[in-house]
Amino acid sequence: MLSLFEDISDYPLNLLPKDGTVHYYGKVFSREKADAYYDYLFQQIPWENDEAIIFGKLIITKRKVAWFGDQPFEYTYSKRTKYAKPWTPELLELKRKCEEITGETYNSCLLNLYHDGSEGMAYHSDAEKDLKKHGAIASLTFGAERKFLFKHKTENEKAEVFLENGSLLVMKGTTQDHWLHRLPTTTKVKSPRVNLTFRTIVE
Repeated sequence: MLSLFEDISDYPLNLLPKDGTVHYYGKVFSREKADAYYDYLFQQIPWENDEAIIFGKLIITKRKVAWFGDQPFEYTYSKRTKYAKPWTPELLELKRKCEEITGETYNSCLLNLYHDGSEGMAYHSDAEKDLKKHGAIASLTFGAERKFLFKHKTENEKAEVFLENGSLLVMKGTTQDHWLHRLPTTTKVKSPRVNLTFRTIVE
């Protein structure tokens, strides 16, 4: 007997009501595999505090980041430029897994480490000039489950999803043109979350 999702040809369903495509695949790794990747990423990635220029002031965040890619790509956001490090074997495994599931290709990955629920991201869209326009962004979550929100830029439309340990979410098409997304802070989450966003930089 088929499950509900196996009956629906376009599973995973689009989380957005219009003007973009966001697919949530749920858990794509077993608990054991997800925990193993989490341990590796948390302990072995050369994490650095993120920096941003906000209202002319240099802000250093508690959240930590790392940037990897096919080449030492430059990636500029919040008026700060990063240079991609070479892939590790584990990151290449994760990239290939995302490509296999989504049918897309990626040449870089921005990693974020949120130590607990007090660290998050404000509403924004990933529309930097370095990124492939309307390219797919694949987001993997390891560690703590966190709520993820979407808000339409011009209309009163919203969507949300809980990103589970070992789960995959993909934003593509015109999503960044019409929608903002955020990771809200929360007092309920006491443990870290590692997030990998695979994307395509235009050379």
